[in-house]
Amino acid sequence: MLWRALSVPALLLPLALTAIPDPVAPDPKTPRPIEAVETVFLEDLTWMEVRDVMATGTDTVIIATGGIEQNGPYIVTGKHNYVLKGATQLIAKKLGKTLVAPIVAYVPEGDIDPPSLHMKYPGSISLREETFQAMLTDICASFKTTGFKRIILLGDSGGNQPGMKAVAENLNKKWGGQPQVIYVPEFYNYGNITGWLESQGIRQEPEGLHDDFGMSAQLLSIDPKTIRTEQRIKAGKFRINGVDLAPQEKTVEWGRRILDYRTDKAVAAIKAASAKR
Repeated sequence: MLWRALSVPALLLPLALTAIPDPVAPDPKTPRPIEAVETVFLEDLTWMEVRDVMATGTDTVIIATGGIEQNGPYIVTGKHNYVLKGATQLIAKKLGKTLVAPIVAYVPEGDIDPPSLHMKYPGSISLREETFQAMLTDICASFKTTGFKRIILLGDSGGNQPGMKAVAENLNKKWGGQPQVIYVPEFYNYGNITGWLESQGIRQEPEGLHDDFGMSAQLLSIDPKTIRTEQRIKAGKFRINGVDLAPQEKTVEWGRRILDYRTDKAVAAIKAASAKR
């Protein structure tokens, strides 16, 4: 039979020659067919919902950079991303007319080969600095294309700060401030947080871990599993840097206060930068 003589590539040839048409682009003016949901997180919205909130004046987007890194024996590798999920929601609501882009989870964490810094530990994921800046640049450019007028860059890790600053400076120069790209170092400034905690009576004795009371409290207020609450209580290790994390309710309240402190600092910095235009 003829089909037996045909090779596999020959049989597949008609499929290879058949062009797959591009999907028909929807009319950007198409009415939304269902009721919209309310959230500041862009990834949880449909394109129509994004379009419609922008039509009502939402013109700002937050791009937050976190990381995947070792954080001692008690805290998950994605701690920065968890903190940012809670913090960016607060910032967006305090600013108003603001959406939050998906958290940028991959950032510089040290050299990959040979490994340095966090890359000496399993579970860490690193980017080269040029890759990080190129990715941020493309994300910002995407929001410029889709019409956002103000782009906020902030991060929860020290290694992210130089790259975000450089990208903001480069894009503001290239675009002439349209849209305005605002780098917000005030959100990360952890020295101020430690000093603020000391002024509130929280004094720590560092244990040499990549962990402290401020970070543990914030994470506990967001998701107790991220600091292995149940396991630590069972093992009698529910403390950090000489500060007891029990009772949980009190530490959760501290976490909320810290997040409010940090987000208020960020919002004030964003408003000040916006006023200079």
